[in-house]
Formats: sequence, C-alpha cells, structure tokens
Amino acid sequence: MLLLTACGTDHPKLPRLSPDAVVLAFGDSLTYGTGAEEKDSYPAVLQSLIARKVVRAGVPGEVTAAGLERLPDVLDEHTPKLLILCHGGNDLLHNLGEPQAAANIRAMITLAKGKGVDVVLVGVPKAGLLLSSAEFYQKIAREFSIPYEAVALSDILASRTLKSDTVHPNAQGYRKLAEALANLLQESGAI
Repeated sequence: MLLLTACGTDHPKLPRLSPDAVVLAFGDSLTYGTGAEEKDSYPAVLQSLIARKVVRAGVPGEVTAAGLERLPDVLDEHTPKLLILCHGGNDLLHNLGEPQAAANIRAMITLAKGKGVDVVLVGVPKAGLLLSSAEFYQKIAREFSIPYEAVALSDILASRTLKSDTVHPNAQGYRKLAEALANLLQESGAI
C-alpha cells in the first residue's frame, strides 16, 4: 500500500516539451545501458516512446561526485529542456555514504534548475532483502517539487527475468524503465 501511495498520479507538473526539445538522461551504468545493447538502453527506448531527442549521458561506474563534476559540461553541450537524473547506485554499492550522495544529487538538481532545465528524479534501490529506493531520493524530490519515479528500478531489479546481472537490467528491464518514465512524463504534463 505504501508503494501505491509513493507512485500515485499526483506528480508535480512540468512544462510541455516542444517536439524539438532535448531530454538529457544523465547517470551511471543504469543510464548507459550496461547489460543490454545501446538500442535497448532506457534513453534509446524512451526516445521512441516520447518522440523527443533523448541524449544518453551515462558513465558506468561513476559516483555522484564525478557526476556532479561532469554535469555542467554535458548541460552546456546539449542544452536540454529536461534532465532525467538517475544517479547514486555506485555510491550505495560502495558504501560511500548516503548523505554525500544526497548532497551531490541536490547540487546536480540545483545546477540544472539554475540553467532553466526541469528535472525528473529516478530513485535507485539500495541493497537489502526487499529492494526499495534509498529514502533520500523521495526527500529530495519533495524538497525540489520535481517528478519522481520511485519504484520502477526496484521492481525491475527484484525480477530475475528483467536483469542481466545482480545490479543491471536487461533489454526487457530497460524497456520497463523507459515505459515508467514515459508514463511519468505524461502524467506530469511534459508530453
């Protein structure tokens, strides 16, 4: 029941994306598409679902500190209207500390918003018996009043048939993530 509340249809609203708008998918290996071919990565699938250019800017193994350092140049290069931020998995995997990951994600959102870029946040699950997104993601989404995808990755990574290894989806899993994000963008008014 708690999960249903977290993924209800009352999402913060976004401005509608024009047909020529660029969406920047930014993150680590989950954004890169590790475990599947590039054409099956969630950014590639999302591009076909929303009929907008989606730039895949994922770096396998990247921690949030490195992502924060990389983001300004990527924003300047692609001038997106929307940033889909899916980061923090490597911080969680390597026990680098949730407070530091949260601070870096907040800084990334602040940076994007400072450039007039809207943001959607994707919660990354932390290891445990029951997979669920680390709590700080929801707090950050509320703090910034931004749309938040809380459960898709947890559900995907909890299913053996949807993952390529213990921490990465397969092509079918990435498609499910792209579909969840397309639904979120539709519910928030972006498409």
